[in-house]
Amino acid sequence: MNLQVSGHRLEITPALRDYVTGKLERIIRHFDNLIDVNVILSVDKLNQKAEVTVHLAGKDVYVESVDEDLYAAVDGLVDKLERQVQKYKQKLQDHHRGNKITDHIVAE
Repeated sequence: MNLQVSGHRLEITPALRDYVTGKLERIIRHFDNLIDVNVILSVDKLNQKAEVTVHLAGKDVYVESVDEDLYAAVDGLVDKLERQVQKYKQKLQDHHRGNKITDHIVAE
């Protein structure tokens, strides 16, 4: 997995980079086919914004979160991203599963 953390009007400190990397470990645990992850942290007056684009096999997932605290924005971002990745993973699993009830009805 290729992880890139960048800042817009913000310097990315090692502590902030470690925090983001640690939070994204939850996503890696759920889905091991991550190709590339781009995180952009930005500041606009009183709003702190965290954006992430995750390149999965066959799909790109984009999520953003805005909060007054940058760490809270990262937490919200990871929660949203986890839901999106789980939803995509569920779709992949459901897509490969056949519906045995309709197969049985058609066969009769």
